[in-house]
Amino acid sequence: MNSPNIFLMYFIRNQVVVMSSNAVNIKKKEIDFTVGSPLKLILAFYWPLLMTSMLQQFYNFADTWIVGKGLGDNALAAVGNMGSIFFLIVGFSFGLANGFGVLIAQSYGAKDYEGLKHRTAAVIELGVVLAVVLSVFSVLFLPHALNLMQTDELIIEDSLRYGYIVFGGLAAGICYNISGSILRALGDSRTPLKAIIVSSIINIAMDSFLIFVVHTGVEGAAIATLCSQIISSIICINRLRQIDSIILEKRHFSNSFSIFADLLKNGLPMAFMNSITAVGCMVVQAFVNSYGVVYTAAYAACSKYINLFMNPAATAGSAMSAYTSQNYGASEYKRIKDGLVVCLGISAVTYILLGTLMIFFPAQLGRILLSGEEQIALVCEFLPRCGIMMIFVDALFVIRSAVQGMGKPFLPMISGILEMFLRIIVISALIGKIGFKATAYAEISAWIGAFAVNAFALYISLVPLLKTRDNSNRVGEYNVKFQR
Repeated sequence: MNSPNIFLMYFIRNQVVVMSSNAVNIKKKEIDFTVGSPLKLILAFYWPLLMTSMLQQFYNFADTWIVGKGLGDNALAAVGNMGSIFFLIVGFSFGLANGFGVLIAQSYGAKDYEGLKHRTAAVIELGVVLAVVLSVFSVLFLPHALNLMQTDELIIEDSLRYGYIVFGGLAAGICYNISGSILRALGDSRTPLKAIIVSSIINIAMDSFLIFVVHTGVEGAAIATLCSQIISSIICINRLRQIDSIILEKRHFSNSFSIFADLLKNGLPMAFMNSITAVGCMVVQAFVNSYGVVYTAAYAACSKYINLFMNPAATAGSAMSAYTSQNYGASEYKRIKDGLVVCLGISAVTYILLGTLMIFFPAQLGRILLSGEEQIALVCEFLPRCGIMMIFVDALFVIRSAVQGMGKPFLPMISGILEMFLRIIVISALIGKIGFKATAYAEISAWIGAFAVNAFALYISLVPLLKTRDNSNRVGEYNVKFQR
């Protein structure tokens, strides 16, 4: 539920993508981003990734609708209240997985298959440790987190019942994040799509049955989510076992400290960036909760729409990450610039289409999830403001992913810290003066601040590489002419 970093949609399994036969191996489903047209390669990777992401958001959205309509606005508030806590814990694992995936993609792009296998084995070992530690921590931390967020007594019991199940089964979600990250690093975006198609059907069917027929309450939604994550993990793991370039032997699990250190050096900053951002969201949620269940329910609905409408641009960021990592590993820096143009173009188109919906149809969107007119009125204060400024977060996803794909996670992590402080400062300064509108301004300020930091990071990371490459090419051309 409300997982910010997961991606979606429906794609015909054996669809043939027209592009360079050297660039795409249809049978193996892996894409080599270092050869061929950047536009064709990225779109071939993007569409199934977007379908995966949108489908996952759809079943999260369907969960919310089923909970809201089947159990009422208070139950929806209880589940929505868990979003920032979920982002804190799962976002940490998702950031680590993406950081690991960057190094795996770099090895794949450099055609270093032995190094690729050792890194993959190390990721599996780190994933097991991560699953155990985060599961225990999140279950023990949950009651304290709800109290810190000033959760209303009306919904705290439902929040606990939902949270204990979801966090108790956290290993399934972590397994999917890591296996999906490895697949995307190798250019396979279709297997995660297949996994989400199957798990979405199971999730929605179980949700409907447990809530409307069995009348389980919010724990039914949690059980359905957990079961769907187990299924999606099994599908991804089965696919990984079939990929020749990462078929592992026992010796690949005997890794030096340096391999683990490199993975953690790249993964931890991305993980902390997500978690630090989540802390800012938790503080905003605490301020919202202090104003009562009406505010909490409205904010839960707004968060659902923000996650849903940011998704196409976030998916472009995921495509940019895999594309950048492989080309960085192959020292094809000019191709990274070309990929940026493609992915920023995708973000611009999605901003125009989805930002328009948020600006002109907020009441209609609010009524899909909510019943109370007071809550819907609050949604109308939030969505148009964020819809106008969403261009910054849409571009942020692409630019930040390019920087991280080059193995430069430090400034993106700093941008996460800035996001946290901006959200806290704005919400604390404005909510008492302008009410619910302050939540929108907190989001917008965080987007603009993070965008500025990552745009600077991209400039100092990519421009020197392009200049170095251009100078090398000029020297090479001069030597050829001199020899002639």
